[in-house]
Amino acid sequence: MDLLRLRTAPRPAPAALLPAVADLVAVERPEAPLHCLRPATITTDTAAFVAGFPGDVMYAVKCNPEPAVLRAVWDGGVRHFDCASAQEVALVRSLFPEAAIHFMHPVKSRPAIRAAWEAGVRDYALDHADELAKIRAETVAGEDLGLFVRLALPRGRAVYDLTGKFGAPLEDAAALLRAARPHAARLGLCFHVGSQCLDPLAWREAMRLAGAVIARAGVAVDVIDVGGGFPAAYPGMETPLPLGAFFAEIEASLDALDLPYLPRLWAEPGRALVAGGASVVVQVLLRRGDALYVTDGVYGSLSDAGAPGFRFPARLLRPDGPPAAAASCDYMLFGPTCDSADRMAGPFPLPADVAEGDWIEIGQLGAYGGCLRTGFNGFDAIRTVEVRDPPMLPARD
Repeated sequence: MDLLRLRTAPRPAPAALLPAVADLVAVERPEAPLHCLRPATITTDTAAFVAGFPGDVMYAVKCNPEPAVLRAVWDGGVRHFDCASAQEVALVRSLFPEAAIHFMHPVKSRPAIRAAWEAGVRDYALDHADELAKIRAETVAGEDLGLFVRLALPRGRAVYDLTGKFGAPLEDAAALLRAARPHAARLGLCFHVGSQCLDPLAWREAMRLAGAVIARAGVAVDVIDVGGGFPAAYPGMETPLPLGAFFAEIEASLDALDLPYLPRLWAEPGRALVAGGASVVVQVLLRRGDALYVTDGVYGSLSDAGAPGFRFPARLLRPDGPPAAAASCDYMLFGPTCDSADRMAGPFPLPADVAEGDWIEIGQLGAYGGCLRTGFNGFDAIRTVEVRDPPMLPARD
């Protein structure tokens, strides 16, 4: 299958023909949240990751499944997609008929496995013997089956800890590799160091554990999938190292395993590819001191700004009003729902004269912004547009 000869969906407009955010606000004066996608940013960031990673790059669709985002990721060179549901599989297949799709959710329903198999998906993750039996029962024996054992990791430095739900302990993972080997055209070991992991050494420790599992299993492993977790930049958070530092650590750790053969490396980035590729424009409903009540919140695009406490770049948009005050103020934001938990502490530095009716653009929301929206309290109206603006945070090296 030639992945380069893809029959894609119609291409979006060239970046030069797309509108600017400020112009859209001036003309449309949006009363509901406006999602602004930056396809050129996503394509550029994706191309850098694909060029640097020493293996195959799968985009984690759950991070942002918007079709325009998926097309931008494809334009950046991604030909593999990490899906976690039959719905994601169907979406990717509808856009990219010849893409390589991998079902890397360790626990799947039988109907989802069957639907994925019928859609041409051949790679499946697992972390339990019963899941292995389920996959074998719902796929066709003797076909091109890939089985990937998910290894449990200890808690690390990631902003979002992902331990506790998925992953087999070392001994169990080794046993699963042995059990899966006779049935697998591709046998892999996978892990995830946690989301927004700022420490390249986390991958060194994970690779060391992976090597111990492979040695304990005593069978050849064709692929080591190092998962996602590659970080993006956010205000107030430690600036991530260049991606090359992470890639170098992964490659050196693979060499240090001193295996008699060289497994293929896979990765499942999401945030690192798309974080800078979206923003949301909200309108101020009320100002109360240093608190601004706005038209989107934690039940919408700003989930990470709530309890997790992520900070995001923000700018005032005032197309018809007076120039913004030179002095600035640190604001907190409240979303539109009647729930007091709909609070985003920030701080969000903005001009000191922000008032009702002003618009604010909040950036770096390409990862887990739009896809975590809910319809709570009926605040589910939103429009998505593509824009030509650069990212609201400068790209890292």
